[in-house]
Amino acid sequence: MFNKTILIDLDGVLNTYDGKFDEQIIPPIKDGAYDFIKNLSYNYKIKIFTTRNRLLASEWIINNGLKEFVDDITNVKEPSYLIIDDRCINFKGNFDDLKMQIENFKVWYK
Repeated sequence: MFNKTILIDLDGVLNTYDGKFDEQIIPPIKDGAYDFIKNLSYNYKIKIFTTRNRLLASEWIINNGLKEFVDDITNVKEPSYLIIDDRCINFKGNFDDLKMQIENFKVWYK
């Protein structure tokens, strides 16, 4: 069976990132993230989408028991069914509305 790919951002979605970036440390896994990834992996190909160091991100995935559910790590916007990110806006066809959304944007943890 072919599974659609979902790209899921690491910081701010799967972990407790709060805007204070440290390139050497990835924050702890967010409550519910393990079950979320596990359940999605039954029907979707999961790729972690991050600009972080690939080795560090791989270690984080392994240390949080997600290795069997995650297919890959990428920093490239690959063809996918969906992208899940804490810093994105869904374009709904209207540039004036989009400009307003950009000007009023706030990440969920602020």
